Amino acid sequence: MANLTPKQEAFVQAYLTTGNASEAYRQAYNSKSMKVATVNRSAKELLENPKIAARLSTLRERAVERTMVTVDMLTEHLLRLAQKGEDKDTETGFGVSRMSLMDIAKLNGLVVDKRELSGSVNLGAALDALGD
Repeated sequence: MANLTPKQEAFVQAYLTTGNASEAYRQAYNSKSMKVATVNRSAKELLENPKIAARLSTLRERAVERTMVTVDMLTEHLLRLAQKGEDKDTETGFGVSRMSLMDIAKLNGLVVDKRELSGSVNLGAALDALGD
């Protein structure tokens, strides 16, 4: 931790949870008698504090690392499922294997779902809207 006070750490945690600096300030500090503008300004000042900014950055990096899922990881997992399906030597097993292989193909951009659209579009109006 970057030597934050308990209230600063509470602000950081509340900000990460709510995504709203003013709300985080209200949760971490006694702001009942403060004007909205004062709360907003104080929250902004906290976000600009180098120690708080560093702590937020560290916690965000950790969160990204914990939730990082790559195409390679998913492909590996689906390959294991496909192999297990083939090992069962049953119709259900082959179905699992086939679905896993199709998911791998989609994940890697080898198969693209196509959808048929119905209705009409006024291309002239659409192009005019894009030009604005």
